[in-house]
Amino acid sequence: MIEAVIVDDEEKAIQSLGWELSHFSNEIVVIASFTDAFRALDYLQENTPDCLFLDIEMPVMDGFQFIQKLQNKDLAIIITTAYNQYAIQALKNEALDYLLKPIDADDLKETISKIRRHNTTHLTTNRLEKLLSDKNSHGKKITVNTDGKLLFLDKDDVLYAESDGNYSTLYLSDGRKIVLTKKLKEIDELLPPETFFRIHNSYIINLEKVKEYLKTDGYVVLVSNHKIPVSRKKKSDFLDLI
Repeated sequence: MIEAVIVDDEEKAIQSLGWELSHFSNEIVVIASFTDAFRALDYLQENTPDCLFLDIEMPVMDGFQFIQKLQNKDLAIIITTAYNQYAIQALKNEALDYLLKPIDADDLKETISKIRRHNTTHLTTNRLEKLLSDKNSHGKKITVNTDGKLLFLDKDDVLYAESDGNYSTLYLSDGRKIVLTKKLKEIDELLPPETFFRIHNSYIINLEKVKEYLKTDGYVVLVSNHKIPVSRKKKSDFLDLI
């Protein structure tokens, strides 16, 4: 069963979409709905539905701003709006589909099929990633999912990781950068703890790549000459490890 959340500033629009979805009650169920975008964001921080039906024209925070603030980027997002000029922008914002109000039953049926295919593919990828990560953890391989493929990295390949809100970037020894849709906390769980250390709220470093520690400035310098700040709280633990 597909679990759905509806976000729309108009209660009547939520009721209307809910009624349309009730015709597919053997496939999809609405588990929550919100007219307040901020309350919806709080809910989605703690809950993981399969899909989100999201209105675009909302006061204070529009649908595209909502997507930017959304931490869970894995769920299927379906844009709902009365204005067809948002179609291209919806796709650019990684929405799975676009429904024009009033919502047509045939269009909704096709959207539900897309959600099911999306969730099946995503679930399979996540299971495979976890399986390979668990397997490779014994062989010291680091498994990352990016651009629709799984990469297997040696610990020596990774210089450091940097946080960018809901995203993280891995900096590699060969100069490449890999952007991941994971928070730094999740990246920390992927990296072998005997080699990597979260030296700052925004950085994890490969301890084997440290070349210098600048005590006065509070930075480490890696073999690549990248300068990474050391937080005061982490300084003592870092020095113990080095």
